[in-house]
Amino acid sequence: MDLGIGLPTSGRHASPEAIMRVAQAAERAGLGAVWTYERLLRPAEAMVAGTDQSMPLPDNLAVVYDPLETLAFVAAGTSTIRLGTSVVDALFHAPVVLAKRLATLDRLSGGRAMIGLGQGWMQQEFDAAGVPVGRRGAGFEEHIAAMRACWGPDPVRFDGRFYTIPESQIGPKPTGLTLLAGAAAPAAIERAARLGVGLTVVGFAWEQLRQAVDAYGEGQGPLVVQVNGEITDKALDERMPLTGSAEQVAEDLAEVRGMGVDHVLWQPFDADPEEMVERIGRLAAR
Repeated sequence: MDLGIGLPTSGRHASPEAIMRVAQAAERAGLGAVWTYERLLRPAEAMVAGTDQSMPLPDNLAVVYDPLETLAFVAAGTSTIRLGTSVVDALFHAPVVLAKRLATLDRLSGGRAMIGLGQGWMQQEFDAAGVPVGRRGAGFEEHIAAMRACWGPDPVRFDGRFYTIPESQIGPKPTGLTLLAGAAAPAAIERAARLGVGLTVVGFAWEQLRQAVDAYGEGQGPLVVQVNGEITDKALDERMPLTGSAEQVAEDLAEVRGMGVDHVLWQPFDADPEEMVERIGRLAAR
């Protein structure tokens, strides 16, 4: 199991200089991967797709750097650390376009791309992308199939319910690309296992994490846990898994290792990302 960190692509710490500093510091510290995520917009009131539920989004989501352009930038300034997304919302992109972008990133980085794909959850983003919410599920599965067709031998052809690619030559082809599915619901996690892709899941509670691992079952991995929290100076009385003091987090890491988790990443959000690199690096050195 190795450890990673989310790059400062949003909020008050976000800048090209900070992104590169954190990526290079993470590589020097021996971390396994750096991570980005996708957010198209921050609406005044975020609506959960398919429901009447709304939720506020934090101010730091007003500006979010594009995940793939960011990773291409980071690839040029690093040499070994893997480059991950948790996640890119696949349905907001045409399969042939996203397939070429991912293959290009993979080739430019020397096969270091580890791409988590999600379905999207915010109604306003579906509206802005011009994609119906009902495309989730079967449409997501077909999207992955269409991209895999693009990465296969030429000539490429794909005829599906949602997507069509005429017989064509499509390149480049990836050499080391790893696919993950970002999922929370049991059906989505089971789909990831069935499709032969890894899984990235946000760890909010121990029982939720154990259920996710159980639902993934004999999936091909890698199994990635994202932590939306910090490693702190002092121990916390109330905390989510893999947050709190270094000692508390070290105990939690032993627990998730026993569950079969391959990689843990922290998304610092408002925390100082360079300080977080140091703390994660010390844990990795253990």
